[in-house]
Amino acid sequence: MGGQQTGAEKLRFVASKKAIKVGAQYVAGGVNSHFRIGMMPHPLVFTHGDGAYLFDVDGNKIIDYYCGMGAAVLGHSPRSAISAYQAQVARGILFAGQSQVEYEAARLLCEAVPSAQRVRFGSSGSEVVQAAFRVARGATGRTRIIKFEGHYHGWFDNVLWSTAPSIDQAGPAEAPIAVAGSRGQLSEAQHELVILGWNDLNGLRARLAKGDIAAVVMEPAMCNQGAISPDAGFLEGARAACTEYGSLLIFDEVITGFRLSKSGGQGLFGVTPDLSVFAKAIANGFPVSALVGSVELMELVATGGVLHGGTFNSQPAAMAAMIAVQNELTEDHYRTASERGLRLQAGVRDILKDTGIKAYVGGFPLVFHVALGLDAPPRNYRDLTAADRLGYVALANALLRRGVRVLERGAWFVSAAHDDTVIDRTLETLRDAAREVAPRLAA
Repeated sequence: MGGQQTGAEKLRFVASKKAIKVGAQYVAGGVNSHFRIGMMPHPLVFTHGDGAYLFDVDGNKIIDYYCGMGAAVLGHSPRSAISAYQAQVARGILFAGQSQVEYEAARLLCEAVPSAQRVRFGSSGSEVVQAAFRVARGATGRTRIIKFEGHYHGWFDNVLWSTAPSIDQAGPAEAPIAVAGSRGQLSEAQHELVILGWNDLNGLRARLAKGDIAAVVMEPAMCNQGAISPDAGFLEGARAACTEYGSLLIFDEVITGFRLSKSGGQGLFGVTPDLSVFAKAIANGFPVSALVGSVELMELVATGGVLHGGTFNSQPAAMAAMIAVQNELTEDHYRTASERGLRLQAGVRDILKDTGIKAYVGGFPLVFHVALGLDAPPRNYRDLTAADRLGYVALANALLRRGVRVLERGAWFVSAAHDDTVIDRTLETLRDAAREVAPRLAA
């Protein structure tokens, strides 16, 4: 059964299930990222994407709010980026040298982002986070890094701690215990990491005062979990405390960059970190990431003995795609997309209320979060753990079977391709799905 269905007619994913089973003979688990393996009803296999839609091997046409885990800020398969990529591929794929196109991409990034005086490109968010840590340690001569519960900064051993810890393992809120995110993770990797609760400025200042912290890393808005804004004064206070105690402030803008604004979370909130990392929406899903910072700090990777390398860094075709994407991210883009995103967010809030489902719906125009069971805005990861996760998974499943795909962790990513017709269709589908699950949530 293909196409979008409503009411009693539901999508089926039989061919996807079979394809995963066949693929698992060659790819571990049938997926190439851990974060795809547990999706309900099972991982899906897609044939192509276009605008706000994905098309799967069952022939289903699905409205997509995963947006490539937040990368597709323009929607799927934007023509300008594809054309730029194809034109550059015809000139060459990888030079093991420099190209003019990477300098143009860097110029656009420096003009858009307050903290970007100099740039180094990479391929993934995880790797440029590691580069930022190395620069911070090289600059300060210190080794310890502060990160916050619920914030995700990549899958490497030294930072995959307390990204989604169970409360019974996480210890007291005022002194969190580092909780590993994976089997096989080196336990000693936590020794240079300090875990704190986010939005607790007094706790952050007290820890920085010990004088042994190389850097504080955070999402400027907590979008890996919850689309939570910083408390008034928190980012400003963190900036001041880092300066006072000789630590660097690193913003992980892998999700927030080019989604909260053209200048990222730092532009939206008016706080400039020492270093920032970007990926995802920087090139709408092409494999581009970036470490940016001040001239002084970035000179460490040029002449200061801090090594940063990578065969695929600044791959010309990906750079060409990035330029095309950045040129599409105009004021008109953000104004129009934001108006639609806010309309969608308000519609979701109203429908859940009308159907008797208690929920907090909040965040930003192009990324918001739905948490069932909450009636107040969450301030940190621990607040989010009180949400009804299983109830939300049931709602997400009901939506998927009706042709709307949302992340089971509660995030909704909105793109320029989510036009009024798509939003109307989404809200109509949500009302039907909410009516289905509301009785079991009340029970």
